[in-house]
Amino acid sequence: MNKTIRRASVFCLLLVLALLVRVTWVQAYQGQALADDKNNRRNLIGQYENPLGNIIVGGEAITGSVKTGGKDFGYKRTYTDGPLYAPVTGFSSQAFGTSMLEGVYKNILNGSDNRLKTMMDMLTNKRASPGNVLTTIDKGVQKAAYDALQGKQGSAVAIDPATGEILAVVNNPSFDPGRIAGANDTKAWAELSADNGKAMENGALRKPQAPGSTFKLVTLAAAIENGLVTSIDQNTSVPGNYTIPGTTTKLKSEVPDEMCNNVSSRTALRLSCNNVFAEFAHKLGQDKMLKMAEKLGFNAQIDTPVRTNPPSKYPSEKMSVDQVAQTGIGQFDVQATPLQMAMVTAAIENGGKLVGPHMVSEVTDANGNVLESLKDPKTEEVMSAKTASMLQDAMRTVATEGGGKPAQVAGAEVGGKTGTAQRGVNNSQSPLAWFTSYGKSGDRQVAVAVVIENSDTDRSEIGGGRLAAPIAQKMMAAWLKK
Repeated sequence: MNKTIRRASVFCLLLVLALLVRVTWVQAYQGQALADDKNNRRNLIGQYENPLGNIIVGGEAITGSVKTGGKDFGYKRTYTDGPLYAPVTGFSSQAFGTSMLEGVYKNILNGSDNRLKTMMDMLTNKRASPGNVLTTIDKGVQKAAYDALQGKQGSAVAIDPATGEILAVVNNPSFDPGRIAGANDTKAWAELSADNGKAMENGALRKPQAPGSTFKLVTLAAAIENGLVTSIDQNTSVPGNYTIPGTTTKLKSEVPDEMCNNVSSRTALRLSCNNVFAEFAHKLGQDKMLKMAEKLGFNAQIDTPVRTNPPSKYPSEKMSVDQVAQTGIGQFDVQATPLQMAMVTAAIENGGKLVGPHMVSEVTDANGNVLESLKDPKTEEVMSAKTASMLQDAMRTVATEGGGKPAQVAGAEVGGKTGTAQRGVNNSQSPLAWFTSYGKSGDRQVAVAVVIENSDTDRSEIGGGRLAAPIAQKMMAAWLKK
């Protein structure tokens, strides 16, 4: 063999060895990473090769699967009452991915979660039978909120304060996730994505906005916890003609100044006197206000298990004295979701204990075996039982004598708080109408928060609870009258 042929042979051998090393490396070390790569279309095809598992409400599936007749995807997701439950289920789309519970439990629902696999599945690397997700949503409360919100732009949340179970998560406008479940639903996606995706926006969980006077519950809780208020019937000595500290700006309320002059905390909550709560926040200072807000869930991402992102906010950066005062009435840079305000009210109703809010009770395999249970959530004491009792007392006055009257439920104890949040430069935009409340009857209890965004009424009507309180009433009644 001449020298040239020998060199060529050695070079070819080295190439073959390099190829064998590379193949071995890819198969032995990179195989799983490549199989799991998000750009691997085989994974997407595999997800929809068989029927998906289901999301369950009240013992019944609100999702399903239907044959596509296509070459790539054997099945696609279907939804029962899609717009009603969209804030809970989210969507499972062959073209656009997943969201909400469909996203959080994607691997359970498509059978790829290792917890679902039998020994044979492990050996053959076969996709397991999919599991199911059991929610805490109550059909009656969900439907009551959805129906009451028709014709309005807004969101609502209901929680069982004793268990932390989320009974309802509702948005309007909503959308039908079935419209975008297929591989070729780009037109429907474009329609739903218009107007900054408002139709698919989960305002109940993921759209913090100024909570207005409903935040006065947090301010009053901080005032009681820190000894600034020892009796809700003791006069506060705050003048009705009130100037925001550090400014020359007069702070008005929705009633004449004289009605808020030197009033008690009970009266201040009933009339929603801005002067009293601004002064409370001013006297408490930023640190104490921040501490109370964060105990109740502000500035933290809440996993329901759908994550609240961005979280509700109480400013942690240094504020001026006038800004701190404004936070006391739920303005300046305070922002909250309906979930957050429902959590505040739930803690008040539950004697100062905040139970972790959650919309899933169990995750099971195809045979009903429990893989994950959320029935024992974390509970924290965020205020004393005495503070909670005083707040309940004041809230009952709002519901019986104040703007919360439309929220009363026959045969039940109800407490509430109205709220108006100004928006835009010089209040140029329609204000937000808020209402949060608790109700209890027998062994049942519920906490609710509602926000209406597209109001065309004047501010006094909003402050009076004429828009949001009736929606809360229907939600509470649906739960308490079972």
